[in-house]
Amino acid sequence: MGTFSAKKEDIKRAWFVVDASGKTLGRLASSIASVLKGKTKPIYTTHVDTGDFVIVVNADKVHLTGKKLDQKVYYRHSGYPGGLKSVTAGKLMKTRPENVLKMAVEGMLPKTRLGKQMLSKLKVYAGEKHPHASQQPVEMKF
Repeated sequence: MGTFSAKKEDIKRAWFVVDASGKTLGRLASSIASVLKGKTKPIYTTHVDTGDFVIVVNADKVHLTGKKLDQKVYYRHSGYPGGLKSVTAGKLMKTRPENVLKMAVEGMLPKTRLGKQMLSKLKVYAGEKHPHASQQPVEMKF
């Protein structure tokens, strides 16, 4: 008996759609990260991207608990001296709500080339509409 390792021809990718309205940010992000990694499949292999595609709609209606809208701060740096920029979660939710969910999921994926490949299968939209109807996504329940 050898150890099973998934190969490219074994992987069958599905498309899932998730409605984020009213869901807690962290709990939703961890569920999405699990599907992107492929941990919900029996052929899960750590060094192979076996995950599925996930479409998230209504990202602007995701719920942050406590005082996170005012106290949670996102940082980025331009690489130049004095180039540290910061924005609170509340401001980011008003301007780019997709980025809040995308950054939460990105933090739960591996920080490698494989993680970037997994993150590319995540599609986040602030509103109800998405351009992936031809893939016939299935509603994902949590």
